[in-house]
Amino acid sequence: MSWSIPATPQRMQEKRAGRLLSLEGRWKDRELGQIWPYIGPVTSQAMGPELQGQFHLNGMHKTGDVVLGGLFAAHFFSAYPDLSYTSAPRQPTCHGFDVIGFRQAQTMAFAIDEINRNSNLLPNVTLGYSLYDNCRRLGIGFSAAMFLANGQEERVTLHDTCVGTPPVLGVVGDSSSRRSIAISTVLGLFRVPMVRAMIQLLKRFGWTWAGLLISDDDYGVHAARSFQSDLGPSGGGCLAYMEILPWGDDRAELMRIVNVMKKSTARVVIVFAHESHMINLMEEVVRQNVTGLQWMASEAWTSAAVLHTPRLMPYLGGTLGIAIRRGEIPGLRDFLLTIRPDLYHNNSYGNSLEDLETVETEFMDVSNLRPEYNVYKAVYALAYALRDMLQCEPGRGPFTGHSCGDLHSLELWQLVYYLEGINFTTPFGDEVSFDENGDVLPIYDIMNWQLLPDGGTKVHLVGEVKKSATKGEELTLHDKKIFWNFESKQPPRSVCSESCPPGTRMARKKGKALCCFDCIPCSEGKISNKTDSMECTSCPEDFWSSPQNDRCVSKKTEFLSYHEPLGICLTTTSLLGTFICVVVLGIFIHHRRTPLVRANNSELSFQLLLSLKLCFLCSLLFIGQPRAWTCQLRHAAFGISFVLCVSCILVKTMVVLAVFKASKPGGGATLKWFGSVQQRGTVLVLTSVQAAICTAWLVSASPAPYKNTQYHNDKIVYECVVGSTIGFAVLLGYIGLLAVLSFLLAFLARNLPDSFNEAKLITFSMLIFCAVWVAFVPAYINSPGKYADAVEVFAILASSSGLLGALFGPKCYIILLRPERNTKKAIMSRGIES
Repeated sequence: MSWSIPATPQRMQEKRAGRLLSLEGRWKDRELGQIWPYIGPVTSQAMGPELQGQFHLNGMHKTGDVVLGGLFAAHFFSAYPDLSYTSAPRQPTCHGFDVIGFRQAQTMAFAIDEINRNSNLLPNVTLGYSLYDNCRRLGIGFSAAMFLANGQEERVTLHDTCVGTPPVLGVVGDSSSRRSIAISTVLGLFRVPMVRAMIQLLKRFGWTWAGLLISDDDYGVHAARSFQSDLGPSGGGCLAYMEILPWGDDRAELMRIVNVMKKSTARVVIVFAHESHMINLMEEVVRQNVTGLQWMASEAWTSAAVLHTPRLMPYLGGTLGIAIRRGEIPGLRDFLLTIRPDLYHNNSYGNSLEDLETVETEFMDVSNLRPEYNVYKAVYALAYALRDMLQCEPGRGPFTGHSCGDLHSLELWQLVYYLEGINFTTPFGDEVSFDENGDVLPIYDIMNWQLLPDGGTKVHLVGEVKKSATKGEELTLHDKKIFWNFESKQPPRSVCSESCPPGTRMARKKGKALCCFDCIPCSEGKISNKTDSMECTSCPEDFWSSPQNDRCVSKKTEFLSYHEPLGICLTTTSLLGTFICVVVLGIFIHHRRTPLVRANNSELSFQLLLSLKLCFLCSLLFIGQPRAWTCQLRHAAFGISFVLCVSCILVKTMVVLAVFKASKPGGGATLKWFGSVQQRGTVLVLTSVQAAICTAWLVSASPAPYKNTQYHNDKIVYECVVGSTIGFAVLLGYIGLLAVLSFLLAFLARNLPDSFNEAKLITFSMLIFCAVWVAFVPAYINSPGKYADAVEVFAILASSSGLLGALFGPKCYIILLRPERNTKKAIMSRGIES
């Protein structure tokens, strides 16, 4: 059989002019060369002998031990005769010779001849081919595919069996995606690897919001299905709209689609359609003057010369397109030069064919081989699979019983097994193998429509997308080579919602696409440390969110510090009080022999001054970061120091009363019970009781440092927990008991004669003391954190200062400033003695 190449007047004129046919609407959507290994031969009943017998397909054949099938578009047009329903339908006629489709078929023939000449690849096996012209009609392509599946073009009846002809191992598919998809539904599976390449580009430029335009056929439907599944939640993008382009110039529908594009916020438009669709669409785009869009082209119109016009470049300039990998096939041009019209039986076209060696034609231009390169790789893939099958050693095969495939009884699923495992490299350097889904590892060129300084246009290679078995899918892009048709000369921004920065989370807008969302700030204590976080995470216990809520920072620790103003003030006061006690003690020691010091029971005065000094110093234990030993010591030191102080005051008061009673007739024996030994013993016993309380408290439930997070969410308050509230209450209660008792005794003695009027000073001092500590209780309970410590320190300093000033202030005044009154006579006469 031969290609039927009818001569037409139009074709004769074009050939004489040395040009090829160029038609608007001509499809160039040449996808990957489809390989369809049959799951099993289609039975004769699938078509019926009557239908098969009526179609005589134009083709090109070569015999061999095994045969590879091919479907190519060698003509632009076909015409079916009118059906009269009175006779059998006649064969359709094909016209408008397509040299590109013819070159693809010749490329397959070249690849098979090259394999046959290679004694290392398939020794002792000769490949043949059966290549058919589908005339760009789906029905003719189906017929050719079924003929190949049923045992090549011989007539089959219900009673015959398909024997005696070499097996057809597989079909290298039609270059049109629309027809490839339709036929693959019968012969095999179809996927669109090109969609994954598109998604790689979308991710590269951060385009998560795009519109999709598709053709109303299997080509567009499969593209839309793949986009919706691959661009979904896992792909990180969304479709703002999806519209189906009408066949023909449907002005109303095209106007509606362009209006959708204008109103959408998506700046990127992906088009999986044919050249003819784009021509009609762009007419409406120009009419409405829709600019500012970034177009992404499928292979069907990436290289469409009819769209590369100065009129359309303001709109289509900068388009990024996916193209089948360009490759080089050594020796193909020489092979094409050997083609002569007399090689074929039908010589109707040969009479007008130029000398290919002297005329530059598109047929001989092998500088931009794309579908031909895929055809070449497809043929070699089948050959390598057949080689691997024939090299199988009997008894070590991969099939049932360790059997091998046999060329004479070949089950084609066996060849599929080997086809999935092939891995070879073309002379151009590209790896050919299949992934786990059965898809050939794709390689695509990324093309960019550029406007030249002279006003011309070109489609420039700016990168590639390829998938390897080891590295996965890789995008290589030369950003500096890309022409962007925008004033900024930068890629556009195409998102439904701007990315949510760290510190916020994404909240979907109800009823909107996944890519449309609001950015909600994380609440306090929660963070998000990456862009577009779906949730905010809580910080660990000892951490809090930063002001921007983008990271966890250690919580500020709060305690009554020596370095803050409040701590400095209290520390200064404490040290000042201690210093004053030392000064007063020094004054009393220096003037210990004076009547005023001696008359005021100097030993108890010295003990009282020492205890007051301890009271001032114990306040320092409440300042600074709490530690185990400071927490345990602070209350014990405070309790014992104050009991010692109040005990001295109580004994002083009792001594005043005893001296007054002894001054009365018959009261001399009273003083023997309040001698110095009894005074010391009383102070020791009273202080020992407090020491016992503190010991029991520390042993049973010792105070300890504690990190309190209840007061502030963003702070850790270091404080000393009392351990036992009862122990703390007993400690304070005991001090209060002694203080009240001292106040009552001093109050009873306030009206004694002037010689005993120290009771007035004691009464006044204890009144200050009790008032301070009564006010302390509610203030302490209602003060959080470090302020509770500050309240307690303030109470210690205030009560200690009150005692020091009330008891020793007047005496120091006389000793230092009025020494004339520090005499026995003056004391006796003025009543200052006691």
